[in-house]
Amino acid sequence: MKKILFLLILISNFAFAQMPDISSVWLNNSKAYTGIIGSNNQEIKLKINISEQNKKNDQEYFVSGYSLVEKNYSKFEGKISITKYKDARKKGTVYGEYELAEENKGKHSGVFKGRFIYTFKWNKTTEKIEGQYIEFIGDWKSYDGTLNFKTRIKNQ
Repeated sequence: MKKILFLLILISNFAFAQMPDISSVWLNNSKAYTGIIGSNNQEIKLKINISEQNKKNDQEYFVSGYSLVEKNYSKFEGKISITKYKDARKKGTVYGEYELAEENKGKHSGVFKGRFIYTFKWNKTTEKIEGQYIEFIGDWKSYDGTLNFKTRIKNQ
């Protein structure tokens, strides 16, 4: 009987374990993410100003900020969702999906959508994360459906 009770307690601890709040990771130390968009490899900058963990789903983060391509500046809001986490002794990897919707200001406004990978190294001595690398790989599609570009955006 004690073994069954122990097993049930152990299972419930795993079932109700909460993801730590890593919302500050997406802010990228107040730096813009940089990358390319389209077949001409135009430079794009993406800056996340606000990042909050969803209180009802701790695997999801609400973000807002702005994107900049040439002279096209657009505010956006969206979400980043964690789908998988791998932990090694010295290195962690987080996988997920993102969707960022720009405010609709015409032909050069749309939605960023795709997958991301976040890798980091854990320093046991300082108990801090080092060597962070975040990359967003996906597409940008205009609201009117006439433009569709591949994107690749990463932290600096």
